[in-house]
Amino acid sequence: MTVNTQPGSQAQSQNSQPLPADEQASTWLFGYGSLIWKPELPFIRAHPARVDGYVRRFWQGSEDHRGTPESPGRVVTLVPDYQGQCFGVAYLVSNIEIEQTFAQLDHREKNGYTRLTLDLNLGSDAVLTDEKVVAGITYIADEYNEAYLGQAPIAQIAKEIFHSVGPSGTNTEYLLELAQALRDRVIDDPHVFALETEIRTLLNQS
Repeated sequence: MTVNTQPGSQAQSQNSQPLPADEQASTWLFGYGSLIWKPELPFIRAHPARVDGYVRRFWQGSEDHRGTPESPGRVVTLVPDYQGQCFGVAYLVSNIEIEQTFAQLDHREKNGYTRLTLDLNLGSDAVLTDEKVVAGITYIADEYNEAYLGQAPIAQIAKEIFHSVGPSGTNTEYLLELAQALRDRVIDDPHVFALETEIRTLLNQS
């Protein structure tokens, strides 16, 4: 599994104060898709978090979880956007358990994702009150991986999601669970919510 580092990371320099005891031997992981509503990993605590310079998009194909090679589903990845922001959840994982956690996530995200180290903006609530910046790791599927599907009209993406099913269940479930998890955390994501609207229309018509 490749590990990339975001150029010019300033996390360490922006946090000159000593880290809390539980962070000194721990690693932050950022979830922006199914890790928000189905983390399935051991963590010490979780915080609302934001990454800058990226947006969440249903542009990655899923041939192993929410679709098949013949009929891939669509799941989220982070897409670079200079003025963009993506809100999600940061999990603090003990370094005693981090290698096992990485092995689990490497398998879960094997269909085109690689690890990326970047700055996480943490807060105590959805609007990141008392914000601080830490270094963290996330999984990202870039445009060069074989399963990447890329941009398409919202209506087309919704139809692909609606008709896709894989070993982990329907692609529709993935989308609706993510939309509800974002709503529960007071996170606005026009891309996800536009797809949710289209999917609910298709469900009502079926």
